[in-house]
Amino acid sequence: MRETNIKVNSAHPGWVKTDMGGDQAPMELSEGGKTSAALATLPADGPTGGYFHLGQPLPW
Repeated sequence: MRETNIKVNSAHPGWVKTDMGGDQAPMELSEGGKTSAALATLPADGPTGGYFHLGQPLPW
């Protein structure tokens, strides 16, 4: 995949108010989708092989 424009990253959406996350979660659904949307629209020179939450890399 290194020789292609395909990016392989992991997204941590955060603790989101959903049926699974419950009402105690601090993030609204619209916030939880930001990481996935950002990773889905990375430019050709964007990061690959990372783990991200709200634009920030997280340690594995």
